[in-house]
Amino acid sequence: MKDKSVREALPVQPIRESGFSFSLSVGLVMIVSLVLTFIAQACGVDVENQPDWLRYINYLVPQLCFAAAALVWFRRTKESPRELNSFLVELLKKAGYKESGVRLSDTMLRGWYLLPTLLIAAVLPAVFEETVFRGTLALGVKKRGWGTVSAVLTTAALFALMHGSPEQTVYQFACGACFALLAVRSGSVLPGMIAHFVNNVAVVALLSCGVDSFFAALPLAAYIVLVVLAVLVLCGCVLFLALIKREEEKPFAVTEGKKFFLGAAIGIALCALLWIFVLVSGFFGGG
Repeated sequence: MKDKSVREALPVQPIRESGFSFSLSVGLVMIVSLVLTFIAQACGVDVENQPDWLRYINYLVPQLCFAAAALVWFRRTKESPRELNSFLVELLKKAGYKESGVRLSDTMLRGWYLLPTLLIAAVLPAVFEETVFRGTLALGVKKRGWGTVSAVLTTAALFALMHGSPEQTVYQFACGACFALLAVRSGSVLPGMIAHFVNNVAVVALLSCGVDSFFAALPLAAYIVLVVLAVLVLCGCVLFLALIKREEEKPFAVTEGKKFFLGAAIGIALCALLWIFVLVSGFFGGG
C-alpha cells in the first residue's frame, strides 16, 4: 500500500516518460530532417551530393532534437538536470552491402573546418545524446527499479537502433552499453559524456588522418590479437555479471516494463523501419 501511495503522489510516471523521451527524440529527428530535406530541394540544393554546409546542419539537427526532448522530459518529470565495427563493415561489403547515410566530407576534416566538425560531431553528441539516452533513459528506468543489466542492455539497444546504421550497430551497441553502465554505476551522466566525447574525438581524428578502413588493412597476426582481446572482454563481461548478481537482488528486473515500452513504441517502430530500410538499400539500392 505504501508503494502504491508513493506512485500515485508522483506528478507523472518517470518510467513512461523515459520511453516517451525516446519516441520524441526519434520523431523530432525524422520530422525535422524531412522538413530540412524538402526545404533544401525546394531551394534547388543537390541533396544527393550535399554541400558541406548542409552536412553540418544534418549533424547539428539530431543534437538539437535531443536537447529539445531532454528539456521536455525534465519539465514533465520535474527532474533536475544534475569501431569491432570496421570488420563488420568489410564483411557486409563483401556480401554486396554499400554504406549509406550522412558522412563527414574530406573538407570537414581539414584545417579550420575541424573546429565546427568537432563541435557538431564530438561535443554536442556527447552532451545531448548522453542527456537523453543515459539521463532520461538509463537513469530514468534505473530509478524506477530496473536492474543494472536490464537498464544497460535495453538503453544500449535503443541507442544503436536510433542511429539507423546496420554496419555500425555492433559498435554503437557496445558504446551505448559502456556509457549506460558508467551512468548507472555513478548515478551521473557526466562520466558517460566524457567517454562519449573522447570516443567521438578519436573517430574524427582517425578520419582526419586518413584512417577510414583500419581493420581491412590489418595483417593476420593483428586479427589473432583482436580475437584474444575479444575473448578477454567476454570473460570480463561474465565476471561483471557475476559481481552484479552479488550486489543486486534482481539485476535483470524490468519494473513497469509495459509502460516504458508503450511510451517508446513509436520511436522503436520508426527506428526499426529506418534500420531495415537502410540495410535493404545497402544491398539493393542504386549507386
